[in-house]
Amino acid sequence: MLKDDEGQAKMVPLATLLEKDSLTASDMAGLLSLHDKSEVRRLYNKAYAVKRECVGTTVYFRGLIEISNLCEKNCYYCGIRRENGSVERYMMDETDILDAAGEAWKWGYGSVVLQSGEVSGDHYARFIERIILKIKKLFHGELGITLSLGEQDEDAYRRWRQAGAHRYLLRIETSDRRLYSTLHPEDHSYDRRIECLSLLKTIGYQVGTGVMIGLPGQTVEQLAQDILFYKRIDADMIGMGPYIPHHGTPLAKSMPDFDNVKAEQLDLSLRMIAVTRIVLRDVNIASTTALQAIEDSGRELGLKAGANVIMPNITPLAYRTRYELYDNKPCLDENEATCRDCLEARIESIGETIGYGRMGDSPHFKNRITRERFAQPAAE
Repeated sequence: MLKDDEGQAKMVPLATLLEKDSLTASDMAGLLSLHDKSEVRRLYNKAYAVKRECVGTTVYFRGLIEISNLCEKNCYYCGIRRENGSVERYMMDETDILDAAGEAWKWGYGSVVLQSGEVSGDHYARFIERIILKIKKLFHGELGITLSLGEQDEDAYRRWRQAGAHRYLLRIETSDRRLYSTLHPEDHSYDRRIECLSLLKTIGYQVGTGVMIGLPGQTVEQLAQDILFYKRIDADMIGMGPYIPHHGTPLAKSMPDFDNVKAEQLDLSLRMIAVTRIVLRDVNIASTTALQAIEDSGRELGLKAGANVIMPNITPLAYRTRYELYDNKPCLDENEATCRDCLEARIESIGETIGYGRMGDSPHFKNRITRERFAQPAAE
């Protein structure tokens, strides 16, 4: 933000902002506030040019397997929160999980994501470890494995990494402490979440995080700080999307008129993807299913705004309807083949290709490891 002769703030011209080598928090907030269609299009074009240069226009699939909706947490925004008694709980058995992973491998997906509500304990840790080892063995090490299993102790993280998982997504949801406290009960620790992200990085995972966009009371200034948070922790992957209420949660009461604001939720989310791409450049960014929950073409719009990863849902239909984090989640009744064919057509329609048979590791991770290696002092 510039100042005029009388000390009043004034917007930096868009062309100047888009050519800057480094954006400030104020610059980012300004870009996130754009509403003029021609200016927003210029923002997306810039983000897409950065995407093309830094990660290319190949879209990488992560077959999403929602292995359980059991959860020890009671987050105010989440449809599978512990105290939502209307949820029919499940834990997929080993055979069903491996069958789903086998479908992903057969279709040429480069990776799978094992996602669940948060469960802890040695029995669960060993169960996940066995699954990872069997996926690596059955599919000849050709499937990348991303985990999204919440906060765990160091032993579990290390065990899973040694078994063969190499990416971990742990969303911060918001990097603002005050806003974080409005999303979680008092027994949820912001510092513990940060500690886990640091631990994952130390253990050697490609580390992903992300936020909800358009939360009640959230500002573009806070979203700009979220992007700086991604940069500060040197995140390799970003998974973020619009906040969509779930009717069975306390937070839903804060946005009773969601239908009237959902178009802006989508637009803000797309601007957030674009600004994140411009600032972070070589990270992997997911175009999330929540975008499609608002607009049928939402995931394609996410790709055009700078995202490069999509997570097709390959959870068996028998379980899929019970993993409803937010209302109106799409693809709940589509079988895996229909979902794949639909996504393939959508991606081809915008002139991009799918990286079949490729894990699609984050270029940022590779660059980060190189930087860290050269930063280490030479052995005496």
